[in-house]
Amino acid sequence: MKNWSLVSQFRITLIWIILSTILASFVTYILVAVIFMYGISSEKIYPADYYESQIPLVEDYVRSHSDKGISSLQQEDVSELITGDTIYYQFTDKNGKKLYGTYSNDIFDSKETMYQKINSTFIKDKYYIHTIPIITDIGNIDGAVSIIYSLDMSTINNANPWMPVVLVFIICSPFLYMVLFTLIFSRNFAKSVIKPLKILTKGTEQIKNSNLDFELDYHANNELGALCESFSAMQNALKNSLSAQWKMEQERTENVQALAHDLKSPLSIIKAYTETLIDDTEIDVEQTEYLSVIKENTEKSIVLVNQMQYTTELTLPNVNIEKDSINLEEWLQKKRAEYELRAKDKKVCISLKMASDIPATIFTDKNKLERILDNVISNSIEYVPVSGRIEINVEADETYIYYAVLDNGDGFSSKDLNKALERFYRGDEARSSKGSHSGLGLYIVKQLSGLLGGSVEISNPQSGGACVKFWHTY
Repeated sequence: MKNWSLVSQFRITLIWIILSTILASFVTYILVAVIFMYGISSEKIYPADYYESQIPLVEDYVRSHSDKGISSLQQEDVSELITGDTIYYQFTDKNGKKLYGTYSNDIFDSKETMYQKINSTFIKDKYYIHTIPIITDIGNIDGAVSIIYSLDMSTINNANPWMPVVLVFIICSPFLYMVLFTLIFSRNFAKSVIKPLKILTKGTEQIKNSNLDFELDYHANNELGALCESFSAMQNALKNSLSAQWKMEQERTENVQALAHDLKSPLSIIKAYTETLIDDTEIDVEQTEYLSVIKENTEKSIVLVNQMQYTTELTLPNVNIEKDSINLEEWLQKKRAEYELRAKDKKVCISLKMASDIPATIFTDKNKLERILDNVISNSIEYVPVSGRIEINVEADETYIYYAVLDNGDGFSSKDLNKALERFYRGDEARSSKGSHSGLGLYIVKQLSGLLGGSVEISNPQSGGACVKFWHTY
């Protein structure tokens, strides 16, 4: 059945459900019929006409003992003649008034009514009533005996109270069997569908985790088998494509690292010789200015090379995370003082606000957190105006520490908001500024935040300026 199409499997399952229901219902009816016949033969079950069959016995008794009228009949004798739980009797006088018996309701409302019902059977209050006249030896009617009964099948003296339950089950059995066999056979059908789907789900998880070295252990000549084969073909094509891409990325990373490493030495030499020439007292002012420009741009190049090398290191697998215990408030106060000293020339005011629920001690990679904060604050210091302000707000929940750095600079352009976190992106403001920009600052913040279990967002608050929000686990 595994190799059949899903439509065929569904149809076969439906046929099995119907056939099993019919067979189980047939067997049930046979068993019930056998039990019923046994009950009747062993006198444990009254047939539906059982009470009606007792009427002739009462009629014979009344005719043979009514020569002196109703007084010659004994209530106990009638009670012995009728047996069952839903059969009753009642004696009435010649005017149709109730005298005594096991049936409490009035049967006749007048003498005329009783005479009309004599020797007949009628229905009242969901019961069948047969009226037998009491005739004296001189031919006068001195009253009547009424037998009240039902035509329902019942058990003797309620010996088997489960009989109603059995009857309900017999009626409902086809529906119950239908539900039961639907659950059984549909479960098997569902298994044949769910198994390959689970395999495909695991395969997608493997691809999501950049693992393409796996096989789908499912083979069938149906739609799901074809789907798994297509998935395997896609996996192989993706593996070949990504392997080439990963190889190119690896080569690019190695080339960047090698280039950065090769540039460090000549740049350091240029910087050293430039500083030496600047210190030479024999050069004039114009030469000194030229050398200063060379030194400044060499230092910018060294910073850029260091950032490039650091960025490539972050993309390597198994980046080392060294978590330390940090008194966050004390550490941030020291960093705030350091940033104010760095922004002293621009007279920038830097404030720190920490929520009351911040843990006293957190565990994270201090160096990487410091690198994140340095990049964000340095960016804000550069873009705020003279006498500007920078706010550092810190909050926490059960999992993360959140940092929001707000400044009153020009904010991000619409293009910046979409691309500022990309590698080597440089906005218009960066190109026109006097600072040194590699387009790697916020990209490094994004990478480091991810390594610490968080992320980063940038926005322009309604109050103006820019906001960089990042968070990490603790």
